Amino acid sequence: MRAAAIDAFSSRPLMEPPVTPDRDEARRWAVEELSNPRYPDATPGWLEQLWRDFLDWLSSLEGGSGTGPNLAVPLMVVLALVLIVVAIVFVRPRLNARSAKESGDLYGDDTTVDAEGYRARAASAADGGNWTSAVVDQFRALVRSTEERDIIDPRAGRTADEAAAQLGGVFGVAQARLIAAAGVFDAVRYGDHPATRGDYEAVRQLDADLLGLKPDFAGQAQAGFAVPR
Repeated sequence: MRAAAIDAFSSRPLMEPPVTPDRDEARRWAVEELSNPRYPDATPGWLEQLWRDFLDWLSSLEGGSGTGPNLAVPLMVVLALVLIVVAIVFVRPRLNARSAKESGDLYGDDTTVDAEGYRARAASAADGGNWTSAVVDQFRALVRSTEERDIIDPRAGRTADEAAAQLGGVFGVAQARLIAAAGVFDAVRYGDHPATRGDYEAVRQLDADLLGLKPDFAGQAQAGFAVPR
């Protein structure tokens, strides 16, 4: 019976003790998490500096008393977990919001304005020195004009980059300018970059030049182009 009891006990799975990382291991976990490529654009630089300062303070406790290291390691593990939770809760929504903005319709909520209406709004904004609004509405006028000319089909959700790529395929001589104009549009609308008079004039002149160009649909078999009149 005794042998059977020993065999039964030995057959039970051994329980692994909980892993308690030392100071260097806890530091490595935190640094690896904060260096995740999902976070660099949205994580404030002071957060990592605060963490490093705290680690240096904990390290100084080791020379103070015999109980220092025993207190420091659990605190470091807790702080590492807190930082990870903060990154997930606060940083991820900011990245998701940025992604949502970057994929938004270039016209925004109001899709009923025609090309002349956008041009008038752009000119009014320019008169008031509001170059950001002037650039945004002038680029919208450019794209709306090509829809009204039956060059591309009106489509909800089209981005500035998509419009520039599509129009660049039929206006080859203006392809580089279209891509540049879309870049300026994205920068001032989504990236909070200030626009200038020069940015507005460049987009306005591009809009005027496209009105005098005939699109070349040769080789353009992909969907999205309207049948030219």
